[in-house]
Amino acid sequence: MDGMTRTTALHPLSPLTGDEIMKAAEIVREALQDGASANFEMVELAEPEKSVVRAFKPGDEIHREAWVNAYHTGKSGVHRCRVSLTDGALVSQTFLPEAIPMIAPIEFMEVEDAVKADPRFQAACERRGLDLELVTADPWSAGNFNIAEEKGRRVSHVFCWIRNSEMDNQYAHPIDGLNATVDIDTGEVLEVCDEGDIPVPRMEWNYDRTFQTVTRQDLLPINVVQPEGVSFELEGHRLKWHDWELQIGFNAREGLTLHDISIAGRPVLYRASIAEMVVPYGSPDGRHPRKNVFDIGEYGVGRLVNSLELGCDCLGAIQYIDATVNSKDGGTETIKNAICLHEEDMGVAWKHYDFRLDRVETRRARRMVISTIATVGNYEYGYYWYLHLDGMIEFEMKATGIINTTACMPGQPGDHGIEVAPGVLGQIHQHTFCARLDMAVDGDANTVVECNTSADPVGPENPYGNAFRMVETVLETETAAARKVDAASMRYWKFKSADKTGLTGQPTAYKLIPTSAVTPFVSPDSPSGRRGGYTYKDLWVTAFDADQRFPAGEFVNASDGSDGLPGFTAKDRALVGEDLVAWHTFGLHHVPRPEDFPVQPCITCGFKLMPVGFFDDSHLRDLPWEKNASSCHAAE
Repeated sequence: MDGMTRTTALHPLSPLTGDEIMKAAEIVREALQDGASANFEMVELAEPEKSVVRAFKPGDEIHREAWVNAYHTGKSGVHRCRVSLTDGALVSQTFLPEAIPMIAPIEFMEVEDAVKADPRFQAACERRGLDLELVTADPWSAGNFNIAEEKGRRVSHVFCWIRNSEMDNQYAHPIDGLNATVDIDTGEVLEVCDEGDIPVPRMEWNYDRTFQTVTRQDLLPINVVQPEGVSFELEGHRLKWHDWELQIGFNAREGLTLHDISIAGRPVLYRASIAEMVVPYGSPDGRHPRKNVFDIGEYGVGRLVNSLELGCDCLGAIQYIDATVNSKDGGTETIKNAICLHEEDMGVAWKHYDFRLDRVETRRARRMVISTIATVGNYEYGYYWYLHLDGMIEFEMKATGIINTTACMPGQPGDHGIEVAPGVLGQIHQHTFCARLDMAVDGDANTVVECNTSADPVGPENPYGNAFRMVETVLETETAAARKVDAASMRYWKFKSADKTGLTGQPTAYKLIPTSAVTPFVSPDSPSGRRGGYTYKDLWVTAFDADQRFPAGEFVNASDGSDGLPGFTAKDRALVGEDLVAWHTFGLHHVPRPEDFPVQPCITCGFKLMPVGFFDDSHLRDLPWEKNASSCHAAE
């Protein structure tokens, strides 16, 4: 061990470095009995208290700590440890006997290899006339279906496809009814399921450039140039742009996180992340009810982030940030170009033509983009955080990749999916995300109110029936603040400062605009519904608790649903003038189309946080009038 160290080069919320990750794992190895054989599910920054972060000044010494989740192959439970990287010592250790670790990326191929080595699986492929070498078995988290043989084990359930050749698109050739269940730790194949005889569709539907014999020639290049450089500054992980300032974070579970977000020197959010996503599929057939994956809590989406490529994933003048995560053995893996920073033109910010003066004033908008893209099996998820000049914060999720497919008899897709190609079925499903937003509107003391618009009754005070108004209701406790979207009342929620007011005397505030609410169709009493309790409300608000980090609980793999937001809010804590965390559920309701296959164009969802009385005016009057000198007439 290196012993006590002092760190001055980092911000308190900077992600762990590779050296820090390895040091944290080493501390835990030395502290645990049989530590030499320990596996490491997660090594992440233990974020210091808010008071420490706010008191920090560049050059200050920082006490760095880390959370480490360690476990032993074939043994139940997880050791949850907190270590001091500064002192080189174990701070705390708790053994959680019921916790089941995530599935690590390295284990995806180990599961497939175990399945394909099983004689029962080989016999099932032979019976179907399939070349085992070209068969693929995608590992899925198995959920919790009260199956006795799976209890206490770390289990994966697989779905299968086959390629016609090495580079062929496997998802065009689903093998319906062939599944297996694997104990990830031991490699034991617990079950092989070989049911049904729907033919494997063999028509090729490829997208890889290897198969592109003809490409379009009618689209000319669009170049984004910034001849004088970019308008943002990045020092370490500290970003400054326009009036905005924030700290960029990253961890193996959530991936990209944003911290200490302020505009014009005033705080708005202390922390923002996409803390969970679940993807329930709507088919009751065969083993498809097991398709209910928590991609963040069961895999760790940060470990699945892509290395972005200049000129492909991001266009223009780009700055990248690498990300480092732990490997299963306590080492590190660095993802080059994991986070992309750039500016985008956003068209007209505001315009007015004064017809009496025959005078036009126009200003152009732009936004700061902070993005990352993760591949989870067949799907890609693009995370895009946008900072706007007018003070708005926007999040957009872009889902692309390839839809999960199964086989059907041609022309007979059934009731729970769409035939996207002859014999290829795309099942109805949802992608339900949850944003964790630690609000700090002009400080930590905030109050949440619900805003509904209603029509006044026709009568003496509304003789023409045109009157309508917005009505605010304070949500005083956690149970009162578990809310659903209501399009009929144009509902949104406002987070008000308890201390500061604007020019008109009203509290400064930000409003959460829910643009992508999703109605869950999985029964809340079902095995999958119990585990995804957060999905049944569009907004949850909790009093800040540093231990309440994830909407479906700390350990999600094979969980029973007892941890997470329904449990957090059962305490019914007071919310007026408190340090509040907003949890916003949003997502995609996906009924596949033939146009989604063989590769899915981006479909999007998200939300907006917009200032309401936070500024005393539009905050855009000082934008300079200018004409873009690079613009020209298309005919020239």
